[in-house]
Amino acid sequence: MENYSQKELDAALQLISSTIDKCEKMQLKFGEGTSQYSLLKNRIKALYISKDLIENDSNIGMYTQPDLEKALAPVLSIINKTEKAQIKYGEGTVQYRRFDPIISAMYISKVFIENEISKRTQ
Repeated sequence: MENYSQKELDAALQLISSTIDKCEKMQLKFGEGTSQYSLLKNRIKALYISKDLIENDSNIGMYTQPDLEKALAPVLSIINKTEKAQIKYGEGTVQYRRFDPIISAMYISKVFIENEISKRTQ
């Protein structure tokens, strides 16, 4: 497992919590059964799993192996979409740099999810 500083983990947790709040507010705008609603539902669950793993929450056992495996897709999607958006701007610009914390937090989430999956399959 990669070693992250407490500062990096705290920043990731803050960003993940903020993203969960935003997604939950957005989800209310879509009807249940719509693709947007489902996307947000999966994203929210993946972010909660990430948050619990980073916090080393005792409730992490309530998530099944399939839950963990399904959580990777939304995290990878956020990484891909954010990196794609970031490329549109010149390196060093404010617009470019504003994506860095999101990308960093999602890579941390990805590592924690992959490590938990690996731990459970051994």
